[in-house]
Amino acid sequence: MKIVFVIPNMTGGGTERVISLLSEEYIRMGIDVAIMQFAGYERAYELDEKIDDFSVAPKSNGNPIIMIRRLVNMRKFFKQNPDCLIFSFCVMGAVFSVISTFGMKRYILVAERSSPDSCKQVNLRNWAYKRTNRITFQTNEGITYFPDWIKSKAVVIPNPIDSAIPKPYRGARTHRIVSVGRLHAVKNHALLFEAFADFLGQFPDYELHIYGQGELEAELKEKAVSLGISDKIVWHGFRKNVTEEILDAGMFVSTSNYEGISNSMLEALAMGIPSICTDCPIGGARSYIEHEKNGLLIPVRDKEALTKAMVRIASDESFAAQLSENAAKVRDKYSLNSIAVKFLEAAGVDLKE
Repeated sequence: MKIVFVIPNMTGGGTERVISLLSEEYIRMGIDVAIMQFAGYERAYELDEKIDDFSVAPKSNGNPIIMIRRLVNMRKFFKQNPDCLIFSFCVMGAVFSVISTFGMKRYILVAERSSPDSCKQVNLRNWAYKRTNRITFQTNEGITYFPDWIKSKAVVIPNPIDSAIPKPYRGARTHRIVSVGRLHAVKNHALLFEAFADFLGQFPDYELHIYGQGELEAELKEKAVSLGISDKIVWHGFRKNVTEEILDAGMFVSTSNYEGISNSMLEALAMGIPSICTDCPIGGARSYIEHEKNGLLIPVRDKEALTKAMVRIASDESFAAQLSENAAKVRDKYSLNSIAVKFLEAAGVDLKE
């Protein structure tokens, strides 16, 4: 048996992080693993040398020759690996897998990773999903966006927490607010900047640390200047050791307009960082955060609510400590091994054999 993860490329995003964690765990379990990149080749995360990590085609940019070459190379690989289980972690990966395995009997599992209503190719997605064997969702809310014939294939599997991340920090926390994620419109960093500008009026000794890279970096830097807060923002780009760098932060903030489950949120909770997240579709944050017990949930695009939440954590050390202690409990509930096993069970693998 070989598990083949299908993904455009292995950049430093959350989905890629989950694939790298699951791949490493399956290798530890004695299962062969391949990562098939179909739109170029990148590797932001270190992988075990036993993992077959390769590309079947560069990014096509609509070039039909590259698109055909991609399908031919995918089909060749799947034909050479008749015992493989295909785990597609994106919509187009499912489409390409279905087309390239036409006439073959290959098990295809699709992991739905974002808010389904953000998909711009609904008919194509549903056509492919109809021809797959199993579809995993990160939350129950995600399933409700689909017709009954897709719901019948659905199973909810949350994101894993890497046991290798640092243990919760117990000392005095720094006056740093941290944000970890792609600099993309859906992450709504603009909201965070505006709330942080208001927050600085009461807590001028705080800094905002931004971890991540993306298409909006220049625009966001301009916004920081216009708000008069550029000297209070530290830009780190993508960091492989981000968990070590943010461990003693005063708070973690996620302002996404929609998201599946944020890996950075999960890791922040597991390390006991007092966390604030938007209660966005498809309910990922709500699945892990119990408001005012182990974190704070705020409405999407609500600057006033975000400012108040940041002020509350910064001004009440005992409340922040309570959030920290309760948040760290998630690391025992969503262990990497248990989530890896859930994916195998969803694919019909009998682990007792």
